[in-house]
Amino acid sequence: MREFYLRYGKRYFDLFVSIVSLVVLLPVFLLVAVAIKLEDGGPIFFFQERVGRDFSTFKVVKFRTMTTDPQVAGPLVTSENDKRITKVGKILRKLKIDELPQIFNVLRGEMSIVGPRPEVPKYAKLFEKEYRKLLTVRPGMTGYASVVFRNEEQVLSRYTEPEIGYVTEILPKKIELELIYVSRVSFILDVKIFLWTFLKVLGGYW
Repeated sequence: MREFYLRYGKRYFDLFVSIVSLVVLLPVFLLVAVAIKLEDGGPIFFFQERVGRDFSTFKVVKFRTMTTDPQVAGPLVTSENDKRITKVGKILRKLKIDELPQIFNVLRGEMSIVGPRPEVPKYAKLFEKEYRKLLTVRPGMTGYASVVFRNEEQVLSRYTEPEIGYVTEILPKKIELELIYVSRVSFILDVKIFLWTFLKVLGGYW
């Protein structure tokens, strides 16, 4: 049953959830696009290279939450008080709305609704052995690590150098959680994590 779900069922689950979500969330997409444009006139979407299934790379898409000013540079990870985050971006990040365009990655078959979060090549290569195991399945929009570390930016704000905190504290714990998911993946587990994510987002909002 597990192998059948991994080979066929999981993809159908992804397509069903992503198509329904896209239809339901279309007004949200339009409102966010307008808000981003009105704030600074910059691009609506942000594209970044990530490591996907079988260690292949793809471009993940998100709503842009950071300044486009080339003079404002910084690390790949962000803390809660990162000056590069725009006013609209802070709201989108708090509600995890910035992640919603990854529905398109799911439709393209690059990602799954639930799975290990796709990492940037720089960090994935630091833990390549572990990521080779994790990425036998498609990376996901949400997963164990996404829910447990929902307030990751708050944790990183304790560090003067967030990148060090991410690599030494957060990423190893994320990998441990994602390995558990990969070893237990099933339809029931995917539904539970999907609903858990939804409830966590609502909890953070209210």
